[in-house]
Amino acid sequence: MTLYVSDLDGTLLDRDGKLSARSRAGLTSLLQQGLLFTVASARHVSSIRSILGDLPLSLPVISGNGAYIGNMDSERHELVHAMEPALAQAIFALIRRLGMMPFFATHNGVRDQLFYQVAQNQGQQGFVDERLRNADPRLRHTARLQDHLHDPVVTFVIIDREPALLALQAEIVALCGDAVETHVADDLYLPGWPWLTVHDKRASKDQAIQTLAQRYGLAEREIVVFGDHVNDVSMLRAAHRGIAMENAIAAVKQEAHTVIGPHYEDSVLSFIESDWRR
Repeated sequence: MTLYVSDLDGTLLDRDGKLSARSRAGLTSLLQQGLLFTVASARHVSSIRSILGDLPLSLPVISGNGAYIGNMDSERHELVHAMEPALAQAIFALIRRLGMMPFFATHNGVRDQLFYQVAQNQGQQGFVDERLRNADPRLRHTARLQDHLHDPVVTFVIIDREPALLALQAEIVALCGDAVETHVADDLYLPGWPWLTVHDKRASKDQAIQTLAQRYGLAEREIVVFGDHVNDVSMLRAAHRGIAMENAIAAVKQEAHTVIGPHYEDSVLSFIESDWRR
């Protein structure tokens, strides 16, 4: 049997960032028949749970671009890849020295927290508003971000215009080398305000999928993945079959074995249904 792993935004979800009724019903039916399926997303598991709801996944989900592996219904993670404290401190100091304000997520072994100090632009305000609207249990406002770097940092998120983010990304890579994973990606729901995400080098979707397969006795299975953006490139490159969406960026399509329809036409479900019958 095949293990199928799908990205969420721009891949499995519709234009509104939701799982369509058709995809929900189709995946539920296939999962009940024994389909091996899970998701790998930049979203946190609490956000994944709010979107997928009662989808009967038997496997853990991969969240935070591979920083976390855990059961969708649990508050605890099976695995967390956080940064070394000195590395996180150095990255934070660099971001602030360049006059930018990050969001950062921490994990203290028991709970996750997401800290912010002030929204400097429309993109950052949109980030905060969405999490307030969805009652994200991690969100914490603080007067001084640096006071909360004592817990291990899992992710930095910086939201700004693309030129500023690319310049910051280059500075972080020059400082940290291959100790971190960085991605600059558009916000599909607020165009013009892309995100720069910074994770530990162990936090990538391809490594997380390999770890999940080994832990759950699936290492010998064929792995088929679906994606659309820069943070999906590594998992398409590592999979037996990488499937790109019609709306995917060029770098994803170049790595893909197959290009299917757009994310808003239930294309992932259609592919899996056809592949399952075959």
